[in-house]
This record gives sequence, structure tokens and C-alpha cells, in this order.
Amino acid sequence: MKHSEEYVTEHALTRPEPVHFWEAFRFWLKLGFISFGGPAGQIAIMHQELVEKRRWISEKRFLHALNYCMLLPGPEAQQLAIYLGWLMHRNWGGIIAGSLFVLPSLLLLIGLSWVYLAFAHIPAIAGILYGIKPAVTAIVVFAAYRIGSRALKNGLLWSMAGLAFIAISLLDTPFPLIVLAAAMLGAIGGKLAPQKFAVGGGHGAAKQGFGPALIDDDTPPPAHAYFTWTGLLKVILVGLLLWGGAIGFLYARYGWDSALTQMGWFFTKAALLTFGGAYAVLPYVYQGAVEHFHWLTPNQMIDGLALGETTPGPLIMVVTFVGFVAGWTKELFGPGQLFLAGATAATVVTYFSFLPSFLFILAGGPLVESTHGKLKFTAPLTGITAAVVGVILNLAVFFAWHVFWPQGFTGRFDGVSALISLLALLALTRYKLGVIPVIASCGATGLVFSLIGL
Repeated sequence: MKHSEEYVTEHALTRPEPVHFWEAFRFWLKLGFISFGGPAGQIAIMHQELVEKRRWISEKRFLHALNYCMLLPGPEAQQLAIYLGWLMHRNWGGIIAGSLFVLPSLLLLIGLSWVYLAFAHIPAIAGILYGIKPAVTAIVVFAAYRIGSRALKNGLLWSMAGLAFIAISLLDTPFPLIVLAAAMLGAIGGKLAPQKFAVGGGHGAAKQGFGPALIDDDTPPPAHAYFTWTGLLKVILVGLLLWGGAIGFLYARYGWDSALTQMGWFFTKAALLTFGGAYAVLPYVYQGAVEHFHWLTPNQMIDGLALGETTPGPLIMVVTFVGFVAGWTKELFGPGQLFLAGATAATVVTYFSFLPSFLFILAGGPLVESTHGKLKFTAPLTGITAAVVGVILNLAVFFAWHVFWPQGFTGRFDGVSALISLLALLALTRYKLGVIPVIASCGATGLVFSLIGL
């Protein structure tokens, strides 16, 4: 026993061997299949695997990268994977890490979207969806509560959240305008009342170490991680070519007003507005996909979020479902090729939604590595975060309206859905159950109710 303990201690004090590219590839592929639980769960998995278990990177360097990713629009967990992959294995390492983070979810959602559209009329599947919808409503309410409890530290920020709720719910203000106004108010407030917009702690200081890491606190950045203007310009140029080439091909092949071209343009804008996570940008996606383009119905949007909650990868992968439904219902390639149309549209939407994340990391990573000082949220981003809470609350009200009053306020109130939603919210808040168990339980409950005819 003593010899075993000495071995473990000695092993913990030994710096890990350099990680081969294909060893990292296998890890990122595995992560793509197990990354449930939203950004918090995904970041926790990466911390446990890369910091504690494998010691590929130290905790301080891990948090340093995470703080940068939190400043960016887009899915922070996927961006963190890109950052760590890039830090270890240059640009291709980042591309592989970020791609494998979303690829399993893309394939799963294409399959689930097909099942949804082709077989949703089957009573058993309809019953499961009936139970999942109120669970999604509870999850969105819980998201507003969770973000609000962390971000709204004073009355001024609460007021900004309330104004954002009024603006989007009563005044029908476009989401980008709300983001811009919140950023301006935050910038002004940061100068006039800096204590109101100060951010305390972020993700906190690094805890006790887990032994020497391959990329440790004092490890200098690798050669490729040093900032050069040439490197920055190359990344920007390649990014513009990847974006412009794709949107140009869609325009030349189908025209600017075609659904595929408009999806590329619309979801590029959405990708640049995802401050605060997926819940914050969903109202913008709803405004465009449901109200403006009529790519899908409000109930389909709720169902898509439910499917997104049950698959690995970033929650914003719900846009894959939006694309599939749009391609299918619009019959882009004719009535005989519905699956091909849906899969093509889903791929287009996913490509344009995630391309900016790669560019942000590959372009900004060297700037971040040039200093190991702790990055903090700026006052404008604090203002945006406050507004995001109000926007998410509006999304919860929207979902509750369509789930509890499926025929509108003049129709029948669905008490069963309301009860399921209340129990789901209780499970999330009081008993701290995870999203997946809650959705599974509610889906099973809906199936039971459908079978007994309630």
C-alpha cells in the first residue's frame, strides 16, 4: 500500500508527457458525445479531464482562457475547446477541437429533426413532446433566475433588466437594438457609477493545483501563440474567404432572396449577438425565423429547444433544428427530397452560426496569451448581461403562453402542462436535478398522460 501511495505521489509531481495530436483528437471526439449539461456542465467536464485528471493545462491558464471566452459572443464552452486545442496543436488543433465539439450534436439533431417531422403524428411521440414542452418552459425560467441571481447585484441592473423585458415584450424592439442600448448604458454607467457595474470575482481565483501541468502557470506560450500582425491578418483573410466564399456560392447558385442564402446571412448576424449564451439569442432567432421568415411555427420552435436540451453540444445547436425544419417545410429541392433539403439547410445554418467562434479564438488567442493578467467583464458587457435577463424572462413568458394556452388566451387553460412545468421548476431549483433527468421525467409523464387519454 505504501509503495502504491508513493507511486501516486511521484506521478502527481511529474510533468505529463507532450500530448500527441491524435491523442488530443480522441479526447475532443469523446467530449463531443458526452458534453451534456449546458455550458456549465461542459466547462466542468473539460476542467475535470484536462486540469485535474490529464493535467494538460494548469487551472490558472484554464481560467485565463475561460475568462476571455466569456467576453465573446457565441458558445463559451465550444470556444474554450477551440482555445485549448489551438494552444496545444496550433490552428488545426483548434479547428479539430471546435468541430468535434458540435459534430455529434449536428448529426443527432438532423436525425431527431427527421423523426420529429416524419413521425410527430404518432401518439407516443406526440405524448412525449407534450410532456417536454412545459419542462422547457421551466428550464427557461430557471435560466433567467440563475443568470439574474449572479448578474443583477443592485437596483440599477435590475432596472435595466426590467427595461429590456418591456422593450422586447411590449414594444417589440429588435434584439440587436436592445443589446446596443444596454452596452451604451453600461459604458455610461461604468463612468458615472463604476461601483454599480463592477464585476466581482468572475470565475474566481485558481484553487490549489493538481500537480505540474503540461502547460503550467509559468510555461511560456508556444511559438505559434505569440502575436504577430501577419498571423492576425492571415486569420482574418482566411475567415473572410470562408464566409464570403460560402455566402457567395449560395448567392450565385440560388439568389439573394433564397431561403439558404438568407439563412447564411441571418445566422451570421445571430452568431455575433449571442452575448449571454443561447437563451439570450433565442428571442432574436424567434423574431427572424418565426415572425419574419416564417421558417417554422412557434410550437415547432419550442419543440426544437426541447430537442436541443436533450443532445450533447452547445444549446445554440437548436439552430440546426430550425434549419432542418425550414429546409423541409419550404421544400427547397422539391417534394421528393425533403430530407436532403432539411439536412442541407441544417448544415448551412450550423456552419454560419459557428464560423465566427473559430475566428474569434484563432485571431484573439495570441493577444490573450501575450499577458496572463486576469481579464474581466467590461461595464458595457455588464449592461448587456443585465438586459439579457429581461430578454430571457420574456422568452419564458412566450413559451408559457403557447404551452399553457395552446389555443390562445381565449382558449382552454392546460392545467396538466402547468402542473408539469411547476414540478419541473421545483426539481431544478429546490432539488438541484439536472436538465436531462428533468426532461426525461417530464417526457415520460407526458407519454403516460397521452396513453390514459388525459
